[in-house]
Amino acid sequence: MTTPKGSGDPIDARLVRKLADILHDTGLTEIEVERGDLKIRVARSVTVSAQAVQVAAPAQYSPAPVEAPVAAAPAAVAAAPAVRAGDLVKSPMVGTVYLQAQPGSDPFCKPGDKVVEGQTLLIVEAMKTMNPIPAPRSGTVVEILVADGDPIEFGEPLVVLE
Repeated sequence: MTTPKGSGDPIDARLVRKLADILHDTGLTEIEVERGDLKIRVARSVTVSAQAVQVAAPAQYSPAPVEAPVAAAPAAVAAAPAVRAGDLVKSPMVGTVYLQAQPGSDPFCKPGDKVVEGQTLLIVEAMKTMNPIPAPRSGTVVEILVADGDPIEFGEPLVVLE
């Protein structure tokens, strides 16, 4: 955090707390605000285990090596038909995805199931809060792109609806 140039005034603690609350509520790791000469940056570190990284990076979403940028094009082309086959339901947050309400219970939906708008497709746990992900419209579940317990990122495709 920095103070305004030439100002002896302390930083507004309420603003810093509000920014920290935004980080906590959204799952973001960093936020920065500027007001005139005042610039406040609030960040938190996230520790990820090697096992979680291996689970979080399925082959179809792993970044292409820098030495072989041409190899990235066939992977994108291979993934394109699934995207065009229906509408993607994307994650609105960072968290852990669960396909059923409790371990051992039936999943919320399976490929081939008909769903109605607002029906829960899966749950994303973020900051120890379970967030149901509803179907944006009625349709048929074509494919579920994540596995139960997978860590997911904001905007990551979760389900394909037809």
